Amino acid sequence: MSPSTLPAPVAATASAGHNAPVLDVVVPVHNEENDLEPSVRRLHAHLSTGFPYPFRITVADNASTDRTSRIAAELAAELPEVSFVRLTAKGRGRALKHTWSASDAQILAYMDVDLSTDLAALLPLVAPLITGHSDLAIGSRLSHGSRVTRGPKREIISRCYNLLLRGTLAARFSDAQCGFKAVRADVAAGLLPLVEDTGWFFDTELLVLAERAGLRIHEVPVDWIDDPDSRVDLLPTIMADVRGIARLARALATGSLPLAGLREQLGRTPLPVAGVPAGLPGQLLRFAAVGTASTLAYLLLYALLRGTTGAQAANLVALLVTAVGNTALNRRLTFGVRGPGRWWRQQAQGLIAFAASLALTGGALALLYATDSAPPRPLELGVLVTANLAATCVRFLLLRTWVFRTSRGARED
Repeated sequence: MSPSTLPAPVAATASAGHNAPVLDVVVPVHNEENDLEPSVRRLHAHLSTGFPYPFRITVADNASTDRTSRIAAELAAELPEVSFVRLTAKGRGRALKHTWSASDAQILAYMDVDLSTDLAALLPLVAPLITGHSDLAIGSRLSHGSRVTRGPKREIISRCYNLLLRGTLAARFSDAQCGFKAVRADVAAGLLPLVEDTGWFFDTELLVLAERAGLRIHEVPVDWIDDPDSRVDLLPTIMADVRGIARLARALATGSLPLAGLREQLGRTPLPVAGVPAGLPGQLLRFAAVGTASTLAYLLLYALLRGTTGAQAANLVALLVTAVGNTALNRRLTFGVRGPGRWWRQQAQGLIAFAASLALTGGALALLYATDSAPPRPLELGVLVTANLAATCVRFLLLRTWVFRTSRGARED
């Protein structure tokens, strides 16, 4: 197939890279002398007959001590599309990072040597990357349409792990550890230097960073059959994953990862909508959620303080406390600002916005007491809620157009 007949993203790379393959499928192995040859031959036959673009299969040997390296070398000598790399240290993540970084292909993929995933899903996996529609693609055993055969223990562990990722790292992808993934080479070049893990957590870390950078992850439901001879030692792997989650969560919370630059370089910006500022609908929804939580906290504090202080004092303290929390939450959730940069300045600006809220709510209370010296408590709270709604609108405009105006385009990761 000539470059003129390829999709535009592939054609550009094919012309620049001459004989470079479009797809490089890495098969990481460690002591797989029994499965390696039949699996590679099966994968080679599938790609030769069913994949329309030039390809390569790279066997990455992770410090095997059996005949794995010899078999891989023999396959590479016999089949022109097969290459062999030997690493002196173990680790699936280490093997993928090494081979993907050195590859000249536009699309980088990997799959487990046992080929538990049906190879019919390979073209649907990489097609959105070839066309430029998506940035990464993963096979998912937990999506609708997937057909999975495995024991209950692994099923429970897999689902619990993905729930843990959603709860701790706000991950939205459905299956982090399925050994069937692909990534565009330009995306990998930006992500791989940030990925620290060299073992099984490599996949999760790569996907979380991709999500935080605003990249598009395509999921393919797969048919998957568990390998009863799997070499994965579950307990050490689980413990290593938990440590990886803690490390990554800490890095994201402290803003130590340079995701702003990566987002600017690779991320997808929202599609423009006529008459609507970019990002406004999502910001309004997040601001409303934060505002609801802040209002409830404000009312609770006001009710607790009102019994020991006057109405104005209770209003002042409750507003001040919730204003600091509101600014912090909106900084992180609504406007996507991370890291310590300009935190104190933005809090100070937030307090000025708080002053406007205080004037509105304080003025509403003063007007209420001017008309009724002893208003019923429900009426008092109702007036405050109404005043707070008006103050919320003013606060959103101030936060969006003033406090975080310079941070939306270059978030401080």
